[in-house]
Amino acid sequence: MNQSKQTFITAFALFSLFFGAGNLILPPFLGYNAGDSWIWVSLGFAISAVILPIMAIYGHARLQGTMLDFANKVSPTFALVYAIIVYAISSALPSPRTASVTYEMAIQPYFEISSLWLSSIYFAVVLIFVLNRSKILSVIGKFLTPLIIIILLIIICLGIFGEIEPMRASIFDNSFTAGILEGYQTFDAIGGVVVGGVIVISYSLQGKFDYKAKRKMIGRAGLLAGLGLFVIYGGLIALGASTSGSLEIDNRTELLTTLSINTLGNLGTAFLAVLVSLACFTTAVGIVTGTADFVKGLFKNSKSAYLITAILGCVLGVLMGQFDVHYIIDIALPALMFIYPITIILILLNILPKKWSSPLVFKAVVLVTFLFSIPDFLGFIFSEEKLEGIKNSIPLAHENMGWVLPALVTFVVTNIILGTFRKSRATVD
Repeated sequence: MNQSKQTFITAFALFSLFFGAGNLILPPFLGYNAGDSWIWVSLGFAISAVILPIMAIYGHARLQGTMLDFANKVSPTFALVYAIIVYAISSALPSPRTASVTYEMAIQPYFEISSLWLSSIYFAVVLIFVLNRSKILSVIGKFLTPLIIIILLIIICLGIFGEIEPMRASIFDNSFTAGILEGYQTFDAIGGVVVGGVIVISYSLQGKFDYKAKRKMIGRAGLLAGLGLFVIYGGLIALGASTSGSLEIDNRTELLTTLSINTLGNLGTAFLAVLVSLACFTTAVGIVTGTADFVKGLFKNSKSAYLITAILGCVLGVLMGQFDVHYIIDIALPALMFIYPITIILILLNILPKKWSSPLVFKAVVLVTFLFSIPDFLGFIFSEEKLEGIKNSIPLAHENMGWVLPALVTFVVTNIILGTFRKSRATVD
């Protein structure tokens, strides 16, 4: 297989991975709430849901190691703890959310069955697929994503190029940062850190390409996937904004369903619901399988560790999956405020030249990022009034970005100190 063909295959695989069915419900509602400021939320959303995930892939293309290597410059212990937290969050939030999206889009409108029953049946079938690996899902996935993309492009084009009511004013104090924070909910930056290592390993197993070729192909594939994501996300945000002056909706899945009915009718919406449900299912299987594989590796390829992890992941899915999408998104915020800043810093440091990203820089910047993200994390647990004094003293803290400037200052100062130290050593030598 030549490099061009491999690049396009990888680009499609990346797009399929990042374009999870749960992500479909986020952009339209974001645009709906942003109204006439939809361009600003689009830019913010693109940073956290498109650019950062692709940067993570590029970082892996440079490292060409595993997920643990991504954080190893801080310390091996930190890398292990970070990986465990990432997989724990993935099992507890985005995996159960797939069951919730399936229920609200494909089950609740047509059948009288409780969300608890649906999530129980859903994850029982997930467990069967996880324990009996099959190529069926990968085959389904190859057809699912193109079909969903085609339907979404039809919805976007029919909606945007139809009659548009005047848009309402944005409900956000800062539409740009609102877009960034909503992009956290896609979990795609975390997905980039996890999957980038898998892609590198799959390339290595082929044994056909050297380091430069792999880096070039993965980098180009990431760029192509990113462009595709930007077009779809931007279109959905614009579509949501175009309806902000004419619809009264306070539910993400309801908005996507309404947009689909308005453009495709009931039959088309039912077909989209089935496709989304299948895509949700493949995502859940992928998360549970990936987590079980990771734990299995920690315990010397123990089959028992794989089985126990898979069962626990599915039980957790049942417990969380019975809640509605809005609730899962809300309770995900504290966890995302904790893990996302660290993930973003790791991504950025891994794409920088080595002379600016030494182990000391990794340690210092990650530590400062962690410390200054604590108020953002606590802000979603306690009332804002209790943290008012702390947030007033930290720039951007009220936008839940209080870690940004301290991390930047730490990065610059640490590199200046290291540069001065190197120069003094060179002078002495």
